[in-house]
Amino acid sequence: MNRVALLAHDEFPHFAKTAMGLLRYSTFDVCAVIDRANAGNRVRDLLPDVQDAPIVASMAEVPPVDMLIIGIANVGGGFAEDWRPDVRAALKRGCTVMAGLHDFLADDDEFAALAEAHGGALHDVRKPPRSLGVSQGRARDVSATVVLAVGTDCAVGKMTVALELTRAAQARGERAAFIPTGQTGIMIAGWGHPIDAIVSDFVAGAVEDMILEKGAAHDWLFVEGQGSIIHPAYSAVTCGILHGAMPDALVLCHEEGRARSKGFEGFPLPNPGAYVDLYEGLTRPVHPARVAAGALNTRAIDDTAEAEAAVTRYGEALGLPATDPVRFGPDAILDALL
Repeated sequence: MNRVALLAHDEFPHFAKTAMGLLRYSTFDVCAVIDRANAGNRVRDLLPDVQDAPIVASMAEVPPVDMLIIGIANVGGGFAEDWRPDVRAALKRGCTVMAGLHDFLADDDEFAALAEAHGGALHDVRKPPRSLGVSQGRARDVSATVVLAVGTDCAVGKMTVALELTRAAQARGERAAFIPTGQTGIMIAGWGHPIDAIVSDFVAGAVEDMILEKGAAHDWLFVEGQGSIIHPAYSAVTCGILHGAMPDALVLCHEEGRARSKGFEGFPLPNPGAYVDLYEGLTRPVHPARVAAGALNTRAIDDTAEAEAAVTRYGEALGLPATDPVRFGPDAILDALL
């Protein structure tokens, strides 16, 4: 098991999406979270239901580790220069540095030189393979039932929902697999294609490749969605996954209280029910799929009764079964699918 540190300066916990996902779902032994804003605390002080670790101010305070992972999934995937001292320190220790950015660490001359000089390595998860091509429309031929997590917006919990459903299905004895399409999911699963970094012509083909790879050996494939079909910046990758996966069912993910597109506050979100028609309409000409259930992220609500009421309202708005799969378990969604 790799011993790792997670870099999450000023964004931990809720805006360090990669760090949160790794703490909850990965098999990494997280030895420290680097966040100058919360240094001196522990992860459990901020996130009680994930792997615990001390929070420190810099790489200098991290115990011996094998790897530093940049745990921030920021808009645009750019490298922030104030992370450089920690990455530099990790490479001088001979660590591997892993990142899911669009700015590739391996293209940075200083980092490449340090890795070579000290026996470290640079792993850019969002660097796509060169062997991809256009979709052949073959995903509909797999015998597995394909379930895609779609969203009302970006960062509402689509990866979390796909992972929770995969694990719950496996616990019931189903042959289920998680299909990772983003940097955090790839880090957790140890494989996958970074869909939002792929040439647009090849997006559907990359998703199709993963469906075909896992379809024969599994009865259920739970696909991690990206973005939202109405998001001003990310709608293209959403549509590419939708048509490449050719899902049989969709789970509509939403965050309670989210009223406007993340990072684009001038764009209000439609009523959740409107997304059912949007997503089902887009699948119909290619491979019809129904929205089978709703998943509501209630992390902003402290009171359990209030969260339950929010889930009930969400389900009524969709006319479908709904739950918060982290807070209340994914059984209501899984029962609707199975």
